[in-house]
Amino acid sequence: MSNHTKTDNDWKKLLSDESFRVTRQSGTERPFTGKYWNFNEDGIYKCICCGESLFESDTKFDAGCGWPSFFIPVDSDCINEFEDNSFGMTRTEVKCSKCDAHLGHVFNDGPQPTGLRYCINSASLDFEQNQ
Repeated sequence: MSNHTKTDNDWKKLLSDESFRVTRQSGTERPFTGKYWNFNEDGIYKCICCGESLFESDTKFDAGCGWPSFFIPVDSDCINEFEDNSFGMTRTEVKCSKCDAHLGHVFNDGPQPTGLRYCINSASLDFEQNQ
């Protein structure tokens, strides 16, 4: 079964309640509560739903916002961006291009060289440590 044909019930069997709420229902975890916001191991952050590689640990930085923040994805093809007008503001939502999981949002206040801050929910990520 492909990631795009899974039903909500299929996803609920595979994910924690929090990861399901964030990735499949475009939820947001509370700041400073996710397992990766203050996490500094070397490796790669992957989509918790499909395992797609999303961000390398050397692109992570402390933005002080309470969510894991990265200045560039592993590959521009691994993330899709959409305009998000929820909650009375305009933001750019980021989703996994492979399975359409909601990851978080991207903002234009990050460090160089990109000037971007991919603000990503820990509940949407899995981590594979470098060997």
